[in-house]
Amino acid sequence: MILDDIQNGDCKKLIKSIDNNTIDLILSDIPYGISVDDWDVLHNNKNSALLGTSPAQISAGNIFKKRGKPLNGWSEADKLIPKQYYEWVSSWVDDWLRVTKPGGSVFVFAGRRLAHRCISAFEDSGFIYKDMIAWDRQKAAHRAQHISCVFDRRKDFDSSAEWAGWKVGNLRPVFEPILWFMKPYKIGGTLADNVLEYGLGAYNENILLKYNQKTNNIFSIEAQNSDRGLHPTQKPIKLMKLLIELTTKENQIVLDPFAGSSTTLIAALELNRHFIGFEQNTEYFNISKKRISEAKQKPYQNTLDINYLQA
Repeated sequence: MILDDIQNGDCKKLIKSIDNNTIDLILSDIPYGISVDDWDVLHNNKNSALLGTSPAQISAGNIFKKRGKPLNGWSEADKLIPKQYYEWVSSWVDDWLRVTKPGGSVFVFAGRRLAHRCISAFEDSGFIYKDMIAWDRQKAAHRAQHISCVFDRRKDFDSSAEWAGWKVGNLRPVFEPILWFMKPYKIGGTLADNVLEYGLGAYNENILLKYNQKTNNIFSIEAQNSDRGLHPTQKPIKLMKLLIELTTKENQIVLDPFAGSSTTLIAALELNRHFIGFEQNTEYFNISKKRISEAKQKPYQNTLDINYLQA
């Protein structure tokens, strides 16, 4: 087990080096299985149109670069995608349970479309499904098309007028689920006993106030400019810090098996937590190594802590 660094490779293999009941928190933005990019294609039906580019996507700029599958699918085989996503999560979740300490939390960023399959796989493994936190991103790109535009291209102007104001697609996706799981503690024991033995199982409500959040399960945190540009699904470092401080204390260990550009690891470092990260993609691994090295070389002053103490 290598502390305070990131390793390049398959997380399903690398996690084998971690001993049982070692990790205090797993915080990871896992692939959603919705074909955002090659690394997000987790099913077997990979027809030629998948990840292609249409003229509409090119005109949208950098928001939607590649074509995923429509909700209705292109074939009967596409109906198997949710089940295959469940099977993919099931292929690694047992090791997550093994390495987590009793009472330890797991936060998983999951897509709205397949979150229920992720929850089922975690529950089947033995985790307790504690809650779903709604991350209100406050801003989100929207690609729902006016159906009248389709009829206009067909020169069916009567239908275009009849269906004015109607759209195809989804509502603006400002809400993103964060799934909160917990490893069960000793049967017959209490959560208070587990807190004393492992330092885990409770959450720090004062941290919500520190981050200007209400004491409920909706977190409203907007990404800053510094939270963009390193990874296509990069999350705000402030949000990762909130989740880390909500459930751990200093010097405990945070694991991110799908580290990406390592926002979780940087957040842990700046909060004086130990961290372990895995990333299979070489490009993002190199970005992470550089980012971690630079973060370790400069003293960190947590302005949130200062503001909190002055409040």
